[in-house]
Amino acid sequence: MPRRGRARRQLVVSALVALLAAGCTAGPSTRPPVVENDGEPAPSTTEASREVPLPELAEPRGPSLSWEKCDPLLLEGLDRGDDAPSVSCARIMAPLDAPGLPGLGLTRLGLTKVGDGSVPLVVLNGLGGEPGTRYAVRLADTLPEEILRTFSLIGVDRRGTGSSEPIQCIPPEERQTLLGHDPTTTVDPILDAARTAGQQCALNLEDAQTAYDSWRTAGDLDELRARLGVPRLNILAHGEGSTSAAYYAARFPQHTGRIVLDGVPDPSTDLTIGLGDIAAAAEATLDRFAADCADQDCPLGDDARAAVTALADDARATPLRVGEHRMSSTLVLRAVLTGLAQPDRWSELADAIAAARKGDGEALFGFVKPWLADTGRWKARADSVLVTRCNDTEPRLPSDRIRQVSRQLGDEHPVFGAVVAQQLAWCSPWPNRQEEMPELGSPDAPPILVLSTAADPVTPEKGTIRAAERIPGAVRIAWQGAGHGALGSGCVADEVTAFLVDGVVPEDGTLCPA
Repeated sequence: MPRRGRARRQLVVSALVALLAAGCTAGPSTRPPVVENDGEPAPSTTEASREVPLPELAEPRGPSLSWEKCDPLLLEGLDRGDDAPSVSCARIMAPLDAPGLPGLGLTRLGLTKVGDGSVPLVVLNGLGGEPGTRYAVRLADTLPEEILRTFSLIGVDRRGTGSSEPIQCIPPEERQTLLGHDPTTTVDPILDAARTAGQQCALNLEDAQTAYDSWRTAGDLDELRARLGVPRLNILAHGEGSTSAAYYAARFPQHTGRIVLDGVPDPSTDLTIGLGDIAAAAEATLDRFAADCADQDCPLGDDARAAVTALADDARATPLRVGEHRMSSTLVLRAVLTGLAQPDRWSELADAIAAARKGDGEALFGFVKPWLADTGRWKARADSVLVTRCNDTEPRLPSDRIRQVSRQLGDEHPVFGAVVAQQLAWCSPWPNRQEEMPELGSPDAPPILVLSTAADPVTPEKGTIRAAERIPGAVRIAWQGAGHGALGSGCVADEVTAFLVDGVVPEDGTLCPA
């Protein structure tokens, strides 16, 4: 893998180096092997944390994990060459504690270790994407060699996902409605499906129903830190996983190392604004896809946007049949949206859209199938997404407000408004959150590097900016590209390498071209 060249920059001044050394003399963790993940969120504060230096990198000391050969199914479908980094697997146990229920039990977390770097770098992915264990393996193929020489990537399947005792509580027909119904026409079917899903999850999960959230995932990460035997945890988080990483800095600032957040969800509670930004960013990404398609030998011709809307119109009249599944207009658009988030698959997406217009929806359904159905060893993602998202959020809108906002989103964003409006109904019957929303980050934590993408259809740049404004000491790099996450940019990768490997904090607002 070729190393991306970049100018070597001066590290911090000698006085700051002395402070760094003084701040990293702690020995191995002496905390017990099992801790409670429950607890009150960190208090709110507005104090800036740029005075807190980045800690020096520390190799593991003391406790360690036993890494073993992975189940071959974990790597199934990944294109890995002979020179790909080594991959091994492990599991740990962490407290399952729900709000107000300490000692509820334990949950198992699945892990991968990718590469042989001496310093652990924990990798988290968003719930809607592939499990963190696989994401870390795929990510290793794209990161600069300097990062892989320094770090071993520790992929984590967040609680309730992947190989970490995945949640499975939503009946298949309800998943189909939650993801395929258009709430801009009528909201009753999706409200009924959400009600049934909530009831089934309450029955299946019992007291643990509210234990699956990003705050307690942060507690899992500190359990992992202790098992890795490091005084501070370095984290690279993508999308929704960034929330857990920011909460880690809030809960455990004294154990926080170098953290990179690649696309942070909007922390505001105004769903109208947040979902409107997602729909607008999705349509901006569609325009980027269309322009890219026009520049290539693309089967969609010079107007890919028109091809997508025509396909959606056709599916509205006659849903596409793919095996036992029916792809409604809204499910077609969700599949397209999933593909837009992955620019490395845009050629595949264009072919899938072209095939679907001829009546063959198999390839297009492949983009959304992991949400709806079990695939190989992996359970459907919709369940963990709904459970965690509903536990993480406060707003529960009444049905008349859901109708109003859904119509508004559909009118303002005619392509993807209906897709994002579905989220308004998902959590309507869910138990109200019992705790105040935690702060993102802490003034006592080191600076955190935040990456935003100009056309990100999952974590829009506007929302990431709002999140960065709430994180003490956050510095943001703005990539002018498209897709979910900015690590695919060489410019961004250079800045991330300097931050993670050399401890160089970039200027806030640094721009990277598309």
